Amino acid sequence: MDTSASKSTQRNWFLCLLAPIALFITGCNINVTDLTPSSMRANPSNVYTITAQINVKNSAIVKETLRPEVIIDGQAHPMSQAPGSGNLYEYDFPMPIGRSDATYYILVQYQRKTENGSASKEIVTELNSFSIENRYSVELEVNRAPVGTRVAVLGRGFTREDKIMVGEIPAATRFDSSTSLSFYVPSLPEGRGYAVKVLGIAGEIFAGTLRVDTSTVSARLTPSAISQGQSTTLLLSIPEAAPPGGLQIRVTTDIPQSIIMDRVSIQAGQRSASVSVQGGGPGQGSLFIEIPGYSEVVVPITVN
Repeated sequence: MDTSASKSTQRNWFLCLLAPIALFITGCNINVTDLTPSSMRANPSNVYTITAQINVKNSAIVKETLRPEVIIDGQAHPMSQAPGSGNLYEYDFPMPIGRSDATYYILVQYQRKTENGSASKEIVTELNSFSIENRYSVELEVNRAPVGTRVAVLGRGFTREDKIMVGEIPAATRFDSSTSLSFYVPSLPEGRGYAVKVLGIAGEIFAGTLRVDTSTVSARLTPSAISQGQSTTLLLSIPEAAPPGGLQIRVTTDIPQSIIMDRVSIQAGQRSASVSVQGGGPGQGSLFIEIPGYSEVVVPITVN
C-alpha cells in the first residue's frame, strides 16, 4: 500500500470538508464604517453626531438583532437608525463643558444563525476621535461688490485683533461680533476675483473669493473752456463712500503744457472731491481720470 498516496488523499478530503465551513464564517462578517468627521464646527447646542454605516454581508446574520453602541468616556450609548436609511446609525453626543474633543469606538452586537439556533456575536471598531473647531469662516455676505462697499464675513471665533486681506491688500476691518466681521472693499483693479482671508492670532482663515465690480466716477468740469491763467473746477463723485484710507485719484492729460493742477483724492467716508484746474499754454485735449476699481473717465478741456 502506498502510504504517501493515502495521506495525500486524506489531506485533500479534509480540505474539501473545511472549505464550505471557512466560506460560511467569512461570509458572516459585518462591515462597520465610521462616517464621523475628525473635525466638526462648534454649534450653540454643543451636541455632535457620531455616524456609522453598518453593512450586513451574509443572510446568516439576523439584521433585526443589530445593536450598535458608541463607547465614549467608558459609557455605552445606543445608536439609533437614521431616518430614511437602512444602514446608517447615529448618536448625538453632548460635549461636556470645557472640552473640545472626544475619543470613542463603536461596538455592534448581533445574533447569527447556527445549526442549533443562534449565537450572540459582536464586532468592535478601532479607536477614533473628533475635535471641535471653534474658529472658522462660513461665507462672505456677497461674492461681488464695487470698491468702497461694506461686506460682512460670517463665521465663529472672531476677535477684535482679526484683520481682513483682500488679495494682497489689507482692508479696513470692523469687529461686529464673535460671529461677524465686516470690511470695506479696497481700491483694486475691477473685473477680477480676489481671495478674502481673515488674519489673527489663531491663524489664517480663507473666507471666500470676492469679485471687484466696476463702479462709475462722475466728473464735471465747469467751465470746460478757459483762458490762460484762468481757473476752472473739476468735481468728482462716486456712488459709494470712499473706504477707510480714502481713494487716490490719478489725473493725466494729453496737453500737459496747458494744465496746472494739484493732486486730488476722495477722503474716507466721502463721496466727492473737487480740485482747481488752471490754464497754462493754449491747447485742446482731455483730462483722463483713473481710480482702481472704477471705470476711466475722459473730460474734454480747452485752454485759449
